[in-house]
Amino acid sequence: MTAQRRVHAKPAIFRRAVVRGSLRVKPSTLRAIRAGRVDKGDPCRTAELAGLLAMKRTAELIPHCHIVPLSGSRVDVTAGRGGITVEAEAEAIYRTGVEMEALTGATVALLTVWDMVKYLEKDANGGYPTTELGPVRVVTKEKREVAPGS
Repeated sequence: MTAQRRVHAKPAIFRRAVVRGSLRVKPSTLRAIRAGRVDKGDPCRTAELAGLLAMKRTAELIPHCHIVPLSGSRVDVTAGRGGITVEAEAEAIYRTGVEMEALTGATVALLTVWDMVKYLEKDANGGYPTTELGPVRVVTKEKREVAPGS
């Protein structure tokens, strides 16, 4: 068995992670999103809220994640040229990283969009031959000591 570094033994420092991801959808679906013609409402704004909520619940979803008291979070969802893009950012002054929170937020945001537009994406057999989730990846992971009293 390998030795594990316990979280309680680590110092509380500033930690930040940024994750980017994408969801490829049909051009007709993008047009419907931009025109505000999605039956369930605005997928991008709904996905931003879903992503923020998911970040706060990461420890409930992923068994070995610790509850991290986030000091900052952001999820931006955009209907771009090739589909939907997301950027999720999580920050905390804590003993463990926040990349799982940012990854969870980004992924749930993209899944929320997919859920809201799936009726536009299905083919005649009920499948999704052109819809594609990902990649979703950590683009920034930062940690630094915090000055006393900050």
